[in-house]
Amino acid sequence: MTTITNALPNIPRLYTGICEWLSCVIYLLVMYRRAPKWRSITAAAVGLPAIIGIQYFDGAMDIDFWIFGMLLAVAGMYAVIFFGAQTTMRECLYITTRAFVLAELIASLHWQIATFIGFNDHTNLRRHAPLAGLELPTVCLATIIYFVGFGMAWIIERRNFERERPMDPSRTVVMGSVIITIVTFAMSNLSFISTNTPFSGSVGQEIFYIRTLVDLCGYAILKAQQEQARVTRANVELTSIDAKLQSEHQEYLQSKENIESLGRIAHDLKHQIAALRAEVDPEHAAAGFEQLEASVKEYSAQEHTGNSVLDVILTSKVKTCAQHGITLTTVADGKLLSNMSSMDIATLFGNALDNAIEAASKVTKPERRLIKLALHTHGRFTVIRVENYYESALQRDNQGDLRTTKSDDRAHGYGVKSIQHIAKLYNGNVSIKTHDHWFTLTVLLPH
Repeated sequence: MTTITNALPNIPRLYTGICEWLSCVIYLLVMYRRAPKWRSITAAAVGLPAIIGIQYFDGAMDIDFWIFGMLLAVAGMYAVIFFGAQTTMRECLYITTRAFVLAELIASLHWQIATFIGFNDHTNLRRHAPLAGLELPTVCLATIIYFVGFGMAWIIERRNFERERPMDPSRTVVMGSVIITIVTFAMSNLSFISTNTPFSGSVGQEIFYIRTLVDLCGYAILKAQQEQARVTRANVELTSIDAKLQSEHQEYLQSKENIESLGRIAHDLKHQIAALRAEVDPEHAAAGFEQLEASVKEYSAQEHTGNSVLDVILTSKVKTCAQHGITLTTVADGKLLSNMSSMDIATLFGNALDNAIEAASKVTKPERRLIKLALHTHGRFTVIRVENYYESALQRDNQGDLRTTKSDDRAHGYGVKSIQHIAKLYNGNVSIKTHDHWFTLTVLLPH
């Protein structure tokens, strides 16, 4: 170990604590929060003096407890994020690593610029330790750097996080972020431990430059890691949606074949029943034949909208509704779907009606098990509207969008996504509204 030439004072504890707190606030603003707003504000307000207090407590400890002090600071940031967002422990650990590296980067950049200006002005900042850097010019400089630095971080991070749902990073991603953070912190502070390594500096200003540069690289690597995780997650969702589309299409083809077969059977049975009526006409037999004829009508009834694909879908869903005691009312002009592929029609209407049937089947009173489907034109748009009565409570995310009511929200919820995906293919949009226990899904497709 050699002595650092022109050693500069360490970053004041106050600035370090403020940077750590601001990093936590940035991620609380951009990430998905299960906690109500008042809880997030309270956690942030309590976190500022707590994090600064931890920094001064660390400064009072012996140098041998330096690593313990850093772990204590990370724990303070973890607590602020955990209580402020009410997130899972795994997600909180991932966010904390991001926040810690960001805090180290901004704090190092600020103090590097502050000491450089002081050095050029021949100001011996070391004489003011531990209050070095608390002069008014340096405070003003800190305000500017923090505003610009954390402002840029907010702009960058808000595009990387989805506020309507949690990230739920995998264990591999979390462990990778922890390792990246540890390596970044170790490499950026290596010169303070020993200058006799290939990666250390020996001059004060040089050491601060190395520290800032390594922190910047660490932050960039963590961002790249998150981007890769986002791409992987998006590919998984697209694969799931594509699999569902294929499944819906195969279901349509099978339903079409079954309905055509049932139609032929029903046609033959009608003639057989007519022949039996001519031969035998007792009252009890007539009653039995009427029941048989009614059951045949159930299978022979088919929808005629002007679109063969939509006819198959509606005929299949009418039967499903009958099994659940649901009244399905349709007013549809199938000719408006002439520019859509059979697969898209089957998926769009199949998903919309499946969701409606699932909700309506949970209604306790049979007379309220209602579903209405309308397909018509309005101005320059084709309007598809599916309405159903519901009783179960609806869950919404932070942006007011509806969330799946199923327990496994990672394995479900692709029905609406499939509808949105298809609408986007035809330059349309999807809206969902609820009013007075009526759920309305509207799809607008331009002609």
